Amino acid sequence: MMLRALIVGMFGLGFAAAAMAQSPGAALPSEKPPPLPRQGAGTELPRDKPPPLAPGERAARRAVSSGTGFVVAARRIMTNHHVIDGCAEVAARLPDGQEVPTRVLASDATRDLALLSTEAEAGPILPFRSADAYRRGEGVVTYGFPLAGLLSSGPTLTTGEVSALSGLSDNPRHIQISAPVQPGNSGGPLLDMRGQVIGVVVSKLNAGQIARQTGDIPQNVNFAVKHTEALAFLREQNVQVTQGAASDTPRAADAVGEVAHPSTVFLRCLK
Repeated sequence: MMLRALIVGMFGLGFAAAAMAQSPGAALPSEKPPPLPRQGAGTELPRDKPPPLAPGERAARRAVSSGTGFVVAARRIMTNHHVIDGCAEVAARLPDGQEVPTRVLASDATRDLALLSTEAEAGPILPFRSADAYRRGEGVVTYGFPLAGLLSSGPTLTTGEVSALSGLSDNPRHIQISAPVQPGNSGGPLLDMRGQVIGVVVSKLNAGQIARQTGDIPQNVNFAVKHTEALAFLREQNVQVTQGAASDTPRAADAVGEVAHPSTVFLRCLK
């Protein structure tokens, strides 16, 4: 319970963002996200081309939260388990603006990873780093959709470094990064400067909880599931992954963003 209190998941809450937008000066949430609203509560997120619903379901299905995913194989999208957990439907908005329904093929709560399928081609496949090793201080880029309904409706890029080679309490499945992330970044790719996936953004340190315990506010302490965990999960699902070459030329952050953009999707959880 203590570890859970120290971590804030990157689960974007559209209804919370809408509420904050109506109350100027309201602080961004520093605790873990509030519970999902009961059916009919909150404000529905904007829907571009909603997936078709069965007769009688249209009024019942509301978008209650959002996250990020990225293309790992033809018509296959990876995200976090907590992004899709408890959703009646998960809709994906592709980079071209098309919104398509998805189906959950597999989910691993321990790794906090999930694999979705789509009938449409979601975009180019992002390559994974072939080497297992990480280096403290190496540059990283995140790409995703934080605070949907409050910030830009388009994707956001942030940069930082690998800070530590394990997560909270030496969690071996995670790496610690300094790149800023917010609710809604969950499930997005963490890329190295060659544009290769080295992790899946998953959580951030609960700064409010730490401040109450220590009197100090931590800066940019965020976490990603290691790409080795993601690769193991995908191989268990018989997904043929694409791996980049160590000889690929390093790029500037904006060029890494251009690699990520056509392969990164906005996910909406409907209940």
